[in-house]
Amino acid sequence: MKKIIAAMALAGTVWAAAPAVGQEVVEEIVVVVNDDIITLSDCRETYERRVAELRAQQVPPEEYDRQLEFLKKELLELMITDLLLLQKAKELDLNVQEQLKAMIEKLKQDNNIASDADLRRAIEQQGMPYEVWLREYEEGIMRQGVLYTEIERAIVLEDAEVVQYYRQNPAEFTEPTEYTLNAVYVAGESRTAEEAEAIKAAIDAKLASGAPFADAAAELSDPPLKEAKGELGTFKAGELEPALESPLEGLAAGETTGWINARNAWYRLQLVEKKDSRLLSFEEARPQVEQKLYNQKRAVETEAFLKRLREESYVKVLNADPLGFNK
Repeated sequence: MKKIIAAMALAGTVWAAAPAVGQEVVEEIVVVVNDDIITLSDCRETYERRVAELRAQQVPPEEYDRQLEFLKKELLELMITDLLLLQKAKELDLNVQEQLKAMIEKLKQDNNIASDADLRRAIEQQGMPYEVWLREYEEGIMRQGVLYTEIERAIVLEDAEVVQYYRQNPAEFTEPTEYTLNAVYVAGESRTAEEAEAIKAAIDAKLASGAPFADAAAELSDPPLKEAKGELGTFKAGELEPALESPLEGLAAGETTGWINARNAWYRLQLVEKKDSRLLSFEEARPQVEQKLYNQKRAVETEAFLKRLREESYVKVLNADPLGFNK
């Protein structure tokens, strides 16, 4: 974002340094925000950076598409908000150098980066100049500092509202039933029905003889449960297919189901452990309740603060669709 001269802002352009003799570059001004501007180049750079960040998150395709569409729709508003917060930070004379140093040290520690030079190399290998990354990182801390100073430190939770929310929303603080399971697995695709029946009968005979479930799985189950010696894992109620979960009702630890046909295969499950559903006590649930109420209040207060900040500022949008997403 560049400081502007009023006359240039009115014209909607700013003259950049000439790249060669006799050449002049005109940079389109997209938005005027108080004494600063957002240019077309700013929009392109911000969009490309945020898309790169989104790709790095490796979210599922549907979520990626949803977030990308949101970015295209809200890019300009996000940039205006970021700039207003940064201007407010400068107005408040926020100094975040100590926080910046601490967060960089934590970043290095979390990523096993030994030195500042190694961090610089790691950042630049991702295609961003280190100085640009450092400036944006600092500006992000400054924006968060504004929200903390203006909103978050003033949020108060009363004991009565915490207790009331807990009592009115028991489902949120109820742990579901949990099953720890072993299984033997007989694939149906790679063999005939007669061959599958023969393997199932061999497994039944081995278990009936008193052999440990793990031994039967290791010897006769198909992969991957063969290598895992039958250890299927721990599942909360609703995570398994109904065909697999329903037969577990009424089983005691150590007991097994009959054969279950699911996903073109056969399963026989052993219940290792069952933890019944339970409502967390108030003291157990209190941190969750407080965090939820705090987040709700912060969201409401943040929206109101940003609205006031926008209303108290001079914001003139000269090009509402600078990257042509809505054409």
